[in-house]
Amino acid sequence: MSRKCFITGKGPGTGNHVSHANNKNKRTWGVNVQKVRILVDGKPKRVYVSTRALKSGKVARV
Repeated sequence: MSRKCFITGKGPGTGNHVSHANNKNKRTWGVNVQKVRILVDGKPKRVYVSTRALKSGKVARV
């Protein structure tokens, strides 16, 4: 399973490394997710959740 937020759906972003000479190479930014236990359908489940969702209170740890 990929590192993607279970709540918000956030995944890795893509873009370019840009050098001083304006050369461009593809790169990715990883998403800041943590593996936490939350209640899913009344049962505890271990899933990846973004730190933004945790801080904002969209999900509570079990």
